[in-house]
Amino acid sequence: MTYIRHLFLGSLLLFCIVGSAQESAVKKLVSKKQFEILFPHRDALYSYECFIEATKKFPTFATEGSELQNKRELMAFFANIAHETTDGWPEAEGGPYVWGLVYKEEQACLKKPCPVYNTGGSSNYKPVEGKNYYGRGPLQLTYAYNYGLAGDDLQLPLLEHPELVNSNGTVAFEAALWFWMKPQKPKPSCHEVMCGKWIPTAKDIAMKRKPGFGMTINIINGGLECNTNEKEVSDNRKERIGFYKWFCKKMDIPTEADCDCRVMGNYK
Repeated sequence: MTYIRHLFLGSLLLFCIVGSAQESAVKKLVSKKQFEILFPHRDALYSYECFIEATKKFPTFATEGSELQNKRELMAFFANIAHETTDGWPEAEGGPYVWGLVYKEEQACLKKPCPVYNTGGSSNYKPVEGKNYYGRGPLQLTYAYNYGLAGDDLQLPLLEHPELVNSNGTVAFEAALWFWMKPQKPKPSCHEVMCGKWIPTAKDIAMKRKPGFGMTINIINGGLECNTNEKEVSDNRKERIGFYKWFCKKMDIPTEADCDCRVMGNYK
């Protein structure tokens, strides 16, 4: 049986579709209490129940590696979504790393819709008139072609209704997990990197790409954040790493010796 859990935030109705037939293996890696400790200031959209429900659509997420690899993958995912949605800063109350999952949409695009994202590129996914495809959800899904492709893979009308990603908690996490799990050739998926399935090629080795958290940064935004000393963008990279180390410490998980992508060649 499936039931709908309703959450009210102002005048906006948020809901998670919660099923009882299938258990999520991720529940064994992080409890609701632990999730709420890691994200104490999260928006109501981002509930533990919605996250766990979304993982059921991706049964290999944080389950295909060793116990340590699975835990690190979960923390790596948390670190990246925390960075993308943070409202923290160095002097913030409680420190910068307790402010993840605060924002559910790209703040710079709320007053101006950021039409740069309203493109399908060379894909078959063309923008729907009147809709905008700026960043939404935990990993800030952007561009019409990503909404279209994610919608097809998830069997959801995201091209026609991109607002589902910032109004339905389960869909929000599903869209983020979709991006995390899907390889973007020539890039591997973040999942493959963290669970140990990705084997670097000779070219990867020459470009100093290696498995670990730093490679997830390279996949997500390496063109800007990796292999650069430009302060504004390198600070973003350092914040992702800071979240990762903070979360791992809170969960008593050892991190890799090198979590950075500073010297990695990015993908063109």
